Amino acid sequence: MEEPATRELEMSLSDSTSDDDMPLSLPAEGSGHSGSIRKGCDPFAQTQRSKLQHRRSRINQQINKEMRMRAGAENLFRATTNNKVKETVALELSFVNSNLQLLKEELEELNSNMEVYQTDSEAVNVPMIPLGLKETKEVDFTVCIQDFICEHYGEDSSLYTKEIKELMDLRQAMRTPSRNQAGLELLMEYYNQLYYLDQRFFPLHRTLGAHFHWYDSLTGVPSCQRTLAFEKGSVLFNLGALFTQIGARQDRSATVGIDRAVDAFQRAAGAFNYLKENFSNAPSLDMSCPSLCMLVRLMVAQVQECVFERVTLTTEDTHFTSQLHLAQEAARVSDVYLLVLQTMAQPLMKDYVPFSWASMVQVKSEHFRAVSHYYAAVALCDHTLSAEEEEGDEEAEKAFLQFYVNVPAGPPLSQVLRDPEKRRKLGKAHLRRAVIRHEEAMRVHSLCKILRKMDILQDVLSLTHKRSLDKYSELDREDDFDETAEAPEIQSQTNQKPEITPTNFSTVQVTDIFQRLGPLSVFCARARWGPVRVICLQKGEGGAGSHAQRRLPRAGGWSGAWRLCSGGGTKGRRLHRSRGRRGL
Repeated sequence: MEEPATRELEMSLSDSTSDDDMPLSLPAEGSGHSGSIRKGCDPFAQTQRSKLQHRRSRINQQINKEMRMRAGAENLFRATTNNKVKETVALELSFVNSNLQLLKEELEELNSNMEVYQTDSEAVNVPMIPLGLKETKEVDFTVCIQDFICEHYGEDSSLYTKEIKELMDLRQAMRTPSRNQAGLELLMEYYNQLYYLDQRFFPLHRTLGAHFHWYDSLTGVPSCQRTLAFEKGSVLFNLGALFTQIGARQDRSATVGIDRAVDAFQRAAGAFNYLKENFSNAPSLDMSCPSLCMLVRLMVAQVQECVFERVTLTTEDTHFTSQLHLAQEAARVSDVYLLVLQTMAQPLMKDYVPFSWASMVQVKSEHFRAVSHYYAAVALCDHTLSAEEEEGDEEAEKAFLQFYVNVPAGPPLSQVLRDPEKRRKLGKAHLRRAVIRHEEAMRVHSLCKILRKMDILQDVLSLTHKRSLDKYSELDREDDFDETAEAPEIQSQTNQKPEITPTNFSTVQVTDIFQRLGPLSVFCARARWGPVRVICLQKGEGGAGSHAQRRLPRAGGWSGAWRLCSGGGTKGRRLHRSRGRRGL
């Protein structure tokens, strides 16, 4: 058992090696893709992401080993009546539990490492939260599929060695998808291929002999099932996780990158939502309903954050209503992150979600609430118009009257809008709230060791805090002895609500690997088969006959023999079915 190599991890992830699997483009809706995609990432490639995934795989295997040792020790402890043996086993259990705790802490630090998945752009953006891929063991389909082909279809199973190898190669490639369109299509291809595998080799009331081992993406706890639904659900989870990595990787300093990030996070939300609605009784916690609900809300919140970033980039004017709109967009981002934080605080999720994730979500909620109050202050204090112009600006007055959740006490808002001094005081109150929220975000940030290592997040929080402090100092006057009032809550609003984009599996068209078995409608695992029959081929008058053997499907409990005959001197042949006896 190795000790957690935290220092080694930091050194390996802070090197100058660049990630060579940059995203190209996402699959377009309705753009069919035929053919096979076979190549995954080189598992030995020295990229930061591959190093992280390789280390996660190693820790998962160690956790699996320790849990098996713990299960065996617990069984021995319950079975033995020897007090000396019980003391020895109890001591071993304490060591195993200690090692498990250390491994889980190391894995949590790996899952909290968000910087590896962020863009290399020099632009200062708040980092996004990506998901690591679920790890899985290799699966050998050879024996179980060959046995099923021989038993169920009555075929020589050695003739399908090539198809079995092709399936296993596809699954092996799927374990390490590249972070681009090819990686997404690789996962979709394998997912679609599982439909044919299910139809061919998985009867309703029995399972194939293959065992599917998958590790929890956050805790590394292993799960093993023989049902193909578990395999399909895990692949779909990895599809959503890969979308989150692509979204986090985008350069959000330009609208093109923001649009790609929005699309990726919406597709990730669609994958997790589809998994939540169509797969139940998941053996691992990451695929449970509360966890998937949390992930969907997290993706929606990150989409909303991207929408705000796009608004800040595209808002070129500094009009009063434009600044109010920015404040409401920022308030909306804060609200959705607060909802995510509440989901993470639920009993089942509280001890499951990494502490750095919950801290990051809380930091973002406080940060964007502070940004909202800052833009409200800018609108009130930097865009003062004359009384004549203000009276004629009905749009500005209407926007301001709908700006707050509740109407604040004091003079009417229309009167405040026309009085420069009242606007200054209200703007100062908003800046005070902004500074308080910024300081709370920085406090939460300082409590998390993982977040303290993220320089870009520290830069964002420091810059926005300083900006609000400078603005507050600008508005503060020596003769201003009145106590600063409490700024009212800003009504959140957005012009673009995030959409949960459903997964469109038809974008990647696949061909049934085992199509040589015959048409799927007939040669499937659900079909009931009778014994091997003799098919007699009779020619006409004086013609030679022949026969062949073929296993025929039963239809309604009846089976029969087929006869191919010709007559009337014509060259055409007709295929007739002669009725056989029930049960033959």
